[in-house]
Amino acid sequence: MFSQDFSEKIFEKIFKMSSKDFKVQVLPDSKSLGEKAAQFVARKIQSVVKEKGKIRVIFATGASQLNFIESLIRTKDVPWNKVECFHLDEYVGLDSNHEASFRLYLKKRLFERLSPPPLAIHYLEPSQIETYASLLKKEEIHLACIGIGENGHIAFNDPGNADFKDSETVKIVQLDRKCREQQVGEGWFESLAKTPKKAATLTIPQIMSAHTISCVVPDKRKAWAVQQMLVKFKEKPNTDCPASILQKHRDCTLFLDENSASLVPELSSSSSRE
Repeated sequence: MFSQDFSEKIFEKIFKMSSKDFKVQVLPDSKSLGEKAAQFVARKIQSVVKEKGKIRVIFATGASQLNFIESLIRTKDVPWNKVECFHLDEYVGLDSNHEASFRLYLKKRLFERLSPPPLAIHYLEPSQIETYASLLKKEEIHLACIGIGENGHIAFNDPGNADFKDSETVKIVQLDRKCREQQVGEGWFESLAKTPKKAATLTIPQIMSAHTISCVVPDKRKAWAVQQMLVKFKEKPNTDCPASILQKHRDCTLFLDENSASLVPELSSSSSRE
């Protein structure tokens, strides 16, 4: 039977030479993963608000974040009126009312459903990335809630455009084919031809500047990226898998389910059965 105790023991076995500040938790399924990550994020919001009076949080979007977001909304006693909200990325040339717009995604699925309403919500407009960068740099970012793409990207920092030493805060990037195919596969666009080729994204250094990172990665389709991150590029981050840099963060927790962990032998559920 799969257990949290098991996942913690295996984590120590795999990452015994990695930073103690990079943690992995493996849950049985995407629903329990979302609940666990929501609890983690809610506690972090509560503690930072108690200490500092407010918190600045970056949110991710996409199909993989839905269970997490639903669980977070249901979590009680979160002081949303002390939360300043940002998000990771947005397509270039896509109307903010398009069903695939990340601004609309967060507005409808998260921000409009929070009670009390957030202290502030900052939407990323691709034509105004300098303004957004200034807002981000105005004060420290306490928490980034992110995911990993099928190609190993974080935000829209794909293998072809990721830069671990990027001097920019927000930039316009060309999306790679695998990234765009993922958007079609998730049902956001009817075809590759209708999927935007460019997007505005927070850069990797900006994401890594957050004091704490919660990285939510469910589903079998993410297993290859997780394997690249935790096995192929273990302790040796490489832009071929941009998410591999998270191993070097000072306080990052990676939340997986059995499916996304399935290609890391020591973390797969089959390894826990006698």
